Formats: sequence, C-alpha cells, structure tokens
Amino acid sequence: MAGAAGAGSAVAAGSVAAGTAPAAAAPVAATAAKAPEAPEAVGTLEPPKTPDTPRAPDIPKTPDTRETPDTRTTPDTPRAPEPPKATGTPDGTPEGSDAPGAPETSAAPATAARPGAGLTGAGPGMARRRFVSRVLAGTAVAVAAGTVAGGTHSVLRGPSVKRVTVPLAKLPRSAHGYRIAVVSDVHLGPTLGRAHAQRIVDAVNSTQPDLVAVVGDLVDGSVENLGPAAEPLARFRARHGSFFVTGNHEYFSGAEQWVDEVRDLGMRPLRNERVEIASGFDLAGVNDVAGENYGDGPDFARALGDRDRARAAVLLAHQPVVVHDAVRYGVDLQLSGHTHGGQMWPGEFLAGLANPTVEGLERYGDTQLYVSRGAGAWGPPVRVGAPSDITVVQLASRDA
Repeated sequence: MAGAAGAGSAVAAGSVAAGTAPAAAAPVAATAAKAPEAPEAVGTLEPPKTPDTPRAPDIPKTPDTRETPDTRTTPDTPRAPEPPKATGTPDGTPEGSDAPGAPETSAAPATAARPGAGLTGAGPGMARRRFVSRVLAGTAVAVAAGTVAGGTHSVLRGPSVKRVTVPLAKLPRSAHGYRIAVVSDVHLGPTLGRAHAQRIVDAVNSTQPDLVAVVGDLVDGSVENLGPAAEPLARFRARHGSFFVTGNHEYFSGAEQWVDEVRDLGMRPLRNERVEIASGFDLAGVNDVAGENYGDGPDFARALGDRDRARAAVLLAHQPVVVHDAVRYGVDLQLSGHTHGGQMWPGEFLAGLANPTVEGLERYGDTQLYVSRGAGAWGPPVRVGAPSDITVVQLASRDA
C-alpha cells in the first residue's frame, strides 16, 4: 500500500506540473485509491497458473476435436475448382457440395462421361449396322425361299432329257448308235405319285429309245400303297423292252413284292443275270448292295462269270461303288444312279465321300461309269444345283 500511495503522489505531482487544476486532483486521487482492485481483476486471469492448469492437455486434442467444422468453414480455398466442375459435369449436379466432395464429384462424371459420349457417337453407327444386318438377313431369307421354290418347281415339272455318247471298243458296228434311256431314282411316294410317273414315261417315250433301263430306287413305299402310282410305267415304249434292277429303297419297301410288280408292269427284272441284246452286246444286272442285309446282294460271278469277254458288256447296277467289281469282270460300261447328283448343296460333297463318281461319265481302267442324277427326289421334293434328268446313252462303235 505504501507503494501505491507513492505512485498516487507521483501522479498528483505530475498533474500539477502539467498545469492541471487542483480540483481535478481529487478524482485522480480517488482513482488512485481504487487502483488496488485492478490487480484483483487481473489476478482472476491467473496467467502464471496456466502451466499448472489441467486444461493444458486440451491443446493436443485440438487436431482430433470435433470442433474442426470450424475448419470446414474455411474451404473456400478448394472451391476455386468449381468453375471446371460445371464444365466437367454435364448435369451440374453437386453445386452446393462440400469442398472435400467436389473433386470426387468432378472425377466421377468425367469417367462416366466417356461411355456416355461413346454411346452417343456410336448411336448412328449402331443403327446403320442394325439396318444393314436386317437387310442382309431379309435378302438371305428371300434368296433361300426363291431357291427352294425353284428347286421344288424343277422336280414337279418332271426331269429333263440329257444325251451322252459313249464309245465302246468292243461294240460291233451293228450296235452303233444304240440308245439306252437310263431312268434312276424315281422315288414314287406320297409327294411324287402317279402324275410324276406319267411325266417320266412321256419324257422317255419322246426319245424313242431302243431300250429302257430302270436302275433302282423306283419307289418309297409298299406295293399296296403305291401300286396305282406306278401303273403308268407299263406304258414305256422301246424296241428291245424295259429292264429293272433293285435299289436300296426297294429293300426298304419290300423288294420281292416290287420285283413281282414291275414284272406285271412289263419290265424285266435282272437279278444277278444277263441277256444278249440282238444288236451284239450283253446286258447284265445285279442286285443292290443293300440286299446283302436280306440275303439278296449282288452276285457278279453269276451275272458275268461265264460270258464271252470278246463281246461288249453293259451293266445295270444301282450304286456306283460296285464299279471296281465291274472292272474285275471286264464290263465295258456301267449305268448307275443313287447319288441324285447331290440333289442340293452341299449334298454333292457328302455324296462324293461315299461314291467314286457323283454324276456324269468317268473311266476306271477299261470300264466306263455313267451316273445319272435321277428322275425324282428323296425327302423334300427339292433340287438345287442338281436338276433331275433322264439320260439317253448312245453307244458308239469304233468301227463305224
């Protein structure tokens, strides 16, 4: 307190020295008397006690304290990238988002924008490709339908007539120009019936053949069901008659009954046998190889074993595969069918796997093989690339 009085005296003395009125010194003195309260007010802050206060640990807690939202008010600094955010985000979505989310929002649309942009750009291309594929598919269907329709019409209108000249070294001059009408694979059945048989007869008779050779697969069904459909075949007209050998489908349809039926229709079955044609050559016929499953297969020894090989021989055999036996027995010409010429693509490739010749004339050693495409169709009445035919084989003598 003595120090405080001394301080007050000093203040008063300074005031007088400054020329202050003595009256004013009284309040100053009063103020000076109250001055000791100021240290009490300052004492409440207790700055020296700060190190000893238990609140000191609050300082390390400030990084983990949840009062960091105060710092969230500061991220005005990260909001600077918001202008690119508007361009990077097509829909301008997170306009009021917090600063930490802003970079994620702008990055996500940027990634999503690439597929979106690709789809938008590919839209017209996809539409064009879809249009082109539909046009191509429609064209393929139209072409297929037209092809099938044309192939069906080809069968139903009847076979065309082909003419082939085959020279035979041992054929006598008297037989030069001899005409054999080769009819194969007629396949009379539910679809190709009596009218089909009549078309074939008309086509054959128009060629005025010397002999008609029916080389198997005449029917696809029993005599009971197809006997009436086969009746027109009785009207074949040829100078030396009509001859018949079995095909594999005869064995599926009752070969014995059909052999009797064709005999009644005026055709002569050649069942592993031969006849001498007056013009100067032998005509032989063998059963189809499918007959082996019925104890009625081909027998070349019986048909050709004891013949005079100085004479020309013509063999009727349904399947081309027996040509190697024909070579062994000195046959000059084998007439066959069975392949249908493939009937429709890619049948020719499949037929080529099982047959030495699919259609036409080829030579094997001293034996020539002619394969007809056939006068009908098996299965669907459709032919594509292999139209049905009747072939007139004209024999030629080298001495003529």
